[in-house]
Amino acid sequence: MSAINITNVSVLDNPAPFVSPFQFEISYECLTSLQDDLEWKLVYVGSAEDETYDQTLESVLVGPVNFGNYRFVLQADPPDPSKIREEDIIGVTVLLLTCSYMGQEFLRVGYYVNNDYEDEQLREEPPTKVLLDKVQRNILSDKPRVTKFPINFHPEDEQTPAAADPPPLTEQYDEQQPDDKGGEAQVLPDQLPKPHES
Repeated sequence: MSAINITNVSVLDNPAPFVSPFQFEISYECLTSLQDDLEWKLVYVGSAEDETYDQTLESVLVGPVNFGNYRFVLQADPPDPSKIREEDIIGVTVLLLTCSYMGQEFLRVGYYVNNDYEDEQLREEPPTKVLLDKVQRNILSDKPRVTKFPINFHPEDEQTPAAADPPPLTEQYDEQQPDDKGGEAQVLPDQLPKPHES
């Protein structure tokens, strides 16, 4: 059984201009205290054909991870357009939110992202060079693809060789509506997780 259950991920400020930061409000519960921090990453897939165009937009460590319910906002800069092929800026791509513990990824949430001009005339007659300040980003947040990977949350307790890993579980979740307590990182009942750069 996983030591961490993600209870909700809300995409904030969406749709938004392409050049705006990403913001995700993440809620999760910890069922047993962990010795190490959780690592959260946000990755922008720059090309469906070539993963060398992927950009890690943010990577933060969040801890301490004690028993309880947690909520925080992960903010990340937009992708660097100079690292994306011009023909791949407009259209549909993928955004990946991952969580790892001690270098073991146990959760991946994938979102489709549609980048297009907000202006109808620009959509019908797109300019030769992409006008980034006119591009709107829309994260299709209602049907995220959630994949869970079984990992060992307590390797210090392991005394026998682990059995072969079972295959990952992939599910689709309807995003829940964010509650109205929004904004800053907080944990219920009594401790704040402390995000810090890795």
